[in-house]
Amino acid sequence: MWPEHVNLNDSLHTDCWFVRTLTLQGRKNKSDDIRVEWHGDGRMKRTFFAVLTVLVGAAVVAGSVLLLGKAQAEPAVLVAKVIGTAQGPSGEVPHATIDLSIYPEPSASVPGPKHGLEIGNASAGWPFYWPSTTLQLPANSLITMTILQYDGSTTVWNDYFAEVHGTVDGTATYNGKVQRNIEADNVAHTFTLHQYSESTQPELFVSVPMLAVANNAKNEANGYPKPQEITFSFMTGDPGEYVWNCEDPCGNGYVDFGGVMSERGWMSGTVTVV
Repeated sequence: MWPEHVNLNDSLHTDCWFVRTLTLQGRKNKSDDIRVEWHGDGRMKRTFFAVLTVLVGAAVVAGSVLLLGKAQAEPAVLVAKVIGTAQGPSGEVPHATIDLSIYPEPSASVPGPKHGLEIGNASAGWPFYWPSTTLQLPANSLITMTILQYDGSTTVWNDYFAEVHGTVDGTATYNGKVQRNIEADNVAHTFTLHQYSESTQPELFVSVPMLAVANNAKNEANGYPKPQEITFSFMTGDPGEYVWNCEDPCGNGYVDFGGVMSERGWMSGTVTVV
């Protein structure tokens, strides 16, 4: 058998927790046990693992920041198209249009959002605005927005959001019919545009309820039912930064206002007036 102790041919200091080579004395059989005694006081070992722990923690934090940054990145900007001029409240102004759709869930034909923390829940069937929730509108212009709405109804909690607010003449057109409101239990979503709280920029508030398709409507070739077409117009003022969101409970969590309800790229977004 080998002796109980093994000599280290590299100098082993008291603060060192590893060695490069071993010189074995009395080796007779490969199956003989080897026992290496530790002669250091462990300070270097503790220091090493403390540093390693910090480095691993920093890597985890950095990875989380990158992941969240990607998840919370703004969708591509959808720019309104100026098509000419129109008569505004104070005379002739630029006239721009912008088109959106609301889908009940992603599909092969409409892949859905690639932004937000709800990306992993896309298969659960959450609704979203498409093709973007980041909008850019020209200042001091008449904006005509057309939304194709493919989703079924969820009763809005507050009847105020079943009414049209902030548009030209306080109306919206639903499948060719001019209306000032729809029934609360026939609301699928809303497009509600407002400014940041305590903002000094021009006030801008628009809220239009989105008419639901029948919950038993049959799907067409694209995998969705025939949409409701909602069109409305409103005036922008001077440049400013605004937010918009859906005020109909179509998410999860507390009274269904969590999840996609607060996710940009899904049911909320921004409007930049330039």
